[in-house]
Amino acid sequence: MKRIACSVFIFIFSFGLRAQTAPLVVKSSNKGPYVEHKVAPKENFYSIGRAFNVHPKHIASFNSLNMAKGLSIGQVIKIPLSDTNYTHKSDKGIPVYYITGNSETVYNVSTNNNVLMEKLRKWNSIPNDRLPPGSKLIVGYLTSNEMLAPAVNISQTETVTNTTPAATNRDTSKNLVVNKPEVRKEEPRQASEKPAADNRLKQTEEEPKTTGGYFKTWFDQQIKQQPATKDQTVTSGIFKTSSGWSDAKYYLLMNGADPGTIVRITNPGNNRTIYAKLLGDMSDLKQNQGLDVRISNAAAVALDISETDKFTLKLNY
Repeated sequence: MKRIACSVFIFIFSFGLRAQTAPLVVKSSNKGPYVEHKVAPKENFYSIGRAFNVHPKHIASFNSLNMAKGLSIGQVIKIPLSDTNYTHKSDKGIPVYYITGNSETVYNVSTNNNVLMEKLRKWNSIPNDRLPPGSKLIVGYLTSNEMLAPAVNISQTETVTNTTPAATNRDTSKNLVVNKPEVRKEEPRQASEKPAADNRLKQTEEEPKTTGGYFKTWFDQQIKQQPATKDQTVTSGIFKTSSGWSDAKYYLLMNGADPGTIVRITNPGNNRTIYAKLLGDMSDLKQNQGLDVRISNAAAVALDISETDKFTLKLNY
């Protein structure tokens, strides 16, 4: 009887280990990038949230689920990836992979996944720019202290290998990965906090004055591949996000262009220019009535925008 119980325990343990160390493959949706997770026995929103470093309410919201109803064993849920649990800068954590489509290059994968080409080549030992369909590439790392340690040290030699080839008519634009920041409500600042906040905003303006922000080099690479053909004057609003204040990563929302496109944005009032990454479209027509685009609040500060409702911008992409 003890042998049977021991065998059952070993089976359950090994099953859980395989579930935790299974490769994480990034996918995209209109809510942002995510990886999939199959619910194991005794798991719930809170334990999964701890494992993936995501607030359980965010997981429920991302999956349109009711936390009160719980989760079912074997249920596949989407784990959102954001600045809090996903990084493209270092190789510390659990590798997150991207499966290439047809005719993709290192530049395409770099642009679609918001990761530098140097990082892609280093992490995956890529010999040339052309990638076979179905290649499995590390594009970032999940940062979580509770995931099993063996997953952290997955050998990088298994990357750039062919898996099941992608369908020939596969639309690679569906695999565009957007590092969409979590939009958070900002609490009103007390009067005593204003000087510190003002100093922070002034400091974050300094780099964009000369460089245009993090995505400028991406724009330069983009126009080498495909020259900019769009010049538009648009009416813009602002959306709030925690991104961009320290890393100069600016974002925008706009209809009629592919997510991942880098857009040059100019304030015609002072000729300040920044470069922003397109997260997706503006699906809420009522909320965005009268607006052509929305830019992140950090982008508005970099452009020295004083209006909070509507203002005019020039776009080039």
